[in-house]
Amino acid sequence: MKYDIIGDVHGCLEELVDLFKTLGYLREKQIFIHPDGRIPVFIGDLTDRGPQSVETIRLVYSMVVDHQKALYVPGNHCNKLYRYFLGNNVKLKHGLETTAAEYKKLPNKEQSQIRQQFMELYDRAPLYLELPDVKAVVAHAGIKEDYIGRHDKKVKTFVLYGDITGQFDEQGRPVRRDWAQQYNGAQWIVYGHTPVKAPRTVNKTINIDTGCVFGNQLTAFRLPEEQTVSVSSKQPYVEEKFRSFD
Repeated sequence: MKYDIIGDVHGCLEELVDLFKTLGYLREKQIFIHPDGRIPVFIGDLTDRGPQSVETIRLVYSMVVDHQKALYVPGNHCNKLYRYFLGNNVKLKHGLETTAAEYKKLPNKEQSQIRQQFMELYDRAPLYLELPDVKAVVAHAGIKEDYIGRHDKKVKTFVLYGDITGQFDEQGRPVRRDWAQQYNGAQWIVYGHTPVKAPRTVNKTINIDTGCVFGNQLTAFRLPEEQTVSVSSKQPYVEEKFRSFD
């Protein structure tokens, strides 16, 4: 198979549509299909902060669940939205407030439908995705080589949040170790989670969260071609949201 792994969308539906068109997908029955049978893979964080989180859920649910034309792994924002839909006491901040506001504007019947669709999408999703035909693993915030094959709590925390230290920087953001520097595996690890200004390749890892919701780009990584394709964001640019690895 051939895959197009898509970075963090965060409700930026217009840019997602632009990216599909740039990648050669055609719109059929309200979803996007590639004439060569390529499979889109969503890397998590579908919602929050951007302008169209609800419609993004609808599209991804339709592609992944209804038509089985795409794959999806969850991100930390997906996990938080799932817990919100469960009725857990989660704080409406860090972007969840934008999704919740969109959701609450819907008629009750549509609220019920979106909640059911997202929870089903999440429940069906693997924590991370192994794609042996292209020698790759897709995990929202990455994965260590010796974690592949495991699904315990420690691995889940790493996959959703990265290699966190438990400390916070001066802006209140979690401090994360640069785990990719120690990766020596033969498989590609394709991930997002931490916004970077350009796709970042270290060893055989690639971060494709190019901060679309912060005004930069939405990026896909194509396998087996090992090629990145990006489209420009329509959102305001927020410089301080990008991580530098100098």
